[in-house]
Amino acid sequence: MSLMDRLDTIVARHEELAANMATGDLDSDRLIEAHKEYSELTPVVEKAKELQAAKAEIGDLADMIADPDGDAEMRELAEEEFQQLKQRVPELEQELKMLLLPKDAADDRNAILEIRAGTGGDEAALFAADLYRMYQRFAELHRWTFEPLSISDTGLGGYKEASVSISGRGVFARLKFESGVHRVQRVPETESSGRIHTSAATVAVLPEAEAVDVDIDEKDLRIDTYRASGAGGQHVNKTDSAVRITHGPSGIVVQCQDEKSQHKNRAKAMKVLLARLYDHEQAKLAAERAENRRSQIGSGDRSERIRTYNYPQGRVTDHRINLTLHKLEKVLGGEALDEVIDALTAEDQAARLADLQ
Repeated sequence: MSLMDRLDTIVARHEELAANMATGDLDSDRLIEAHKEYSELTPVVEKAKELQAAKAEIGDLADMIADPDGDAEMRELAEEEFQQLKQRVPELEQELKMLLLPKDAADDRNAILEIRAGTGGDEAALFAADLYRMYQRFAELHRWTFEPLSISDTGLGGYKEASVSISGRGVFARLKFESGVHRVQRVPETESSGRIHTSAATVAVLPEAEAVDVDIDEKDLRIDTYRASGAGGQHVNKTDSAVRITHGPSGIVVQCQDEKSQHKNRAKAMKVLLARLYDHEQAKLAAERAENRRSQIGSGDRSERIRTYNYPQGRVTDHRINLTLHKLEKVLGGEALDEVIDALTAEDQAARLADLQ
């Protein structure tokens, strides 16, 4: 379907929705759905009308400029406006294409962020903790809610793994490109010879799922409780409050022990399980849709190396788009992470715009 055909379809649907809502015949649920769809289509329709008006005006101005009997001063003004509109039309077309890009249904969702230490032993665990703090600061800067779900620490300031719930406006849209292997190159404090070590941590960003998104049969769940434990006595209590949930069909296992209440730990573990199952289903759908096409910014696969944090050179490099920023401290402080995410988002939009042509 051509761009103009798509616009004609959208304008017709917009008018149909307006007419349906005006009749007063829709029940409350259908009225809410119609109003939501109408609101989503309105920016596209308004931009299309602006583009149509600009093209029509260009035609009128061209006639005015070509008229040999017209006033010279008016022709000069028309020529000036004609040139301005000729520059504006491609901009309007680009803006319209951006509005027509298919939206990721999960973009407006909250997210579950999971960080796991990879190769590198204690140094990898320390790096995982650094990434945790980076995302925590990033969330604070965006005024998002950052709620720890489960943390397994090493007792030396590092994290074996950590999962958090991040909620706020556009959380998943901003964080979805963070999934993958993050690599750090630095001299560990315990390294007496000053040799640079390379360690890694894995990040997974999952859209938070609602119960209605995932069909879970209670019979498929195995729920175990156990006594929480932690380094140096942290999290330790004398009741079996920690919860481990195993989903039989998928083999996914989640656990939570941060709360003293078994009920709260179970609720948090279920939140993570829902997110992982939803992500699993969405990944299967995405794989089917993209069987013959790989995104320019990478697949988001957890095994894919996406970024390197080099301490000796003070740089951060995102390998998917060959972007290097010499702002290591600001990126890890959450301040400059937006620069990386903006570049990744722009690259993704460019790739999807190319498919729209």
